[in-house]
Amino acid sequence: MSRSRARGRTGSRRQVSARRAEPSAGLLAAEWGPGPGGGMGCAPPGAGEAALGSAQPTPRVIDCIQLKVPVIQQLYHWDCGLACSRMVLQYLNHLDNDEFQKAIQELQLTKSIWTIDLAYLMRHFGVKHKFCTQTLGVDKGYKNQSFYRKHFDTEENRVNQLFAQAKACKVMVEKCTVTVQDIQNHLSQGHVAIVLVNAVLLLCDLCSSPVKYCCFLPIGQKCFCRNPDYQGHFIVLCGYNKASGSIYYNNPAYADRTCCTSVSNFEEARTSYGTDEDILFIYTDS
Repeated sequence: MSRSRARGRTGSRRQVSARRAEPSAGLLAAEWGPGPGGGMGCAPPGAGEAALGSAQPTPRVIDCIQLKVPVIQQLYHWDCGLACSRMVLQYLNHLDNDEFQKAIQELQLTKSIWTIDLAYLMRHFGVKHKFCTQTLGVDKGYKNQSFYRKHFDTEENRVNQLFAQAKACKVMVEKCTVTVQDIQNHLSQGHVAIVLVNAVLLLCDLCSSPVKYCCFLPIGQKCFCRNPDYQGHFIVLCGYNKASGSIYYNNPAYADRTCCTSVSNFEEARTSYGTDEDILFIYTDS
């Protein structure tokens, strides 16, 4: 695996029209509030109502949902995963800045953050989670990949040890394949997810101009080098629209927007070689 180490990056690679996908008439849509502590926001009339003569709510498919996950920008070129973790914890009303910094020190998180590190961070805060991946450990095939090469030798043993100790530490890790339907079902319940993507491939439909950053430069400093084949980056999933085939996500490279891309582009970016299809499901009932 390439344990999904990710550093900050990225905006869209192409210029597209700034259109926001809206639910069409007749679609069941919902906008959820900031998590358990703040209560849920509005839902459409009749959503979750019990069927006539039934004591239990009748499940209804939500075709469009956008969760109110706060946007928090990363501070450095390497901490996109930590910024995503802060978004999630604030959404759950679990974020305390002093405690967060203390957790980083206790878990000995450095400038090389892997998905398994974020799973341990969620466990530290008592957040219910499930880390799904295609590789339980470090994929040795990534040793020669430019994105991983610099830290590979020093990180391989550390990351493999985290995987080996995960069960004993009550960090939930599972080798499995996740579908778009799985992700949509998860989001429809008000839950969120941190996903590792290849930022070179991820294209936001709402960002009107291309923005390019290099993970090896301070955030905000433009990079004029040739685009690499793989650039690991963490994002937070916060919604979808089935009618338009869209996925909503918070990109920690920005501080002022929720991004949107097509399901096909999202799938291309999250299943790219280098990601191990890592996805960290976060549950609100923590």
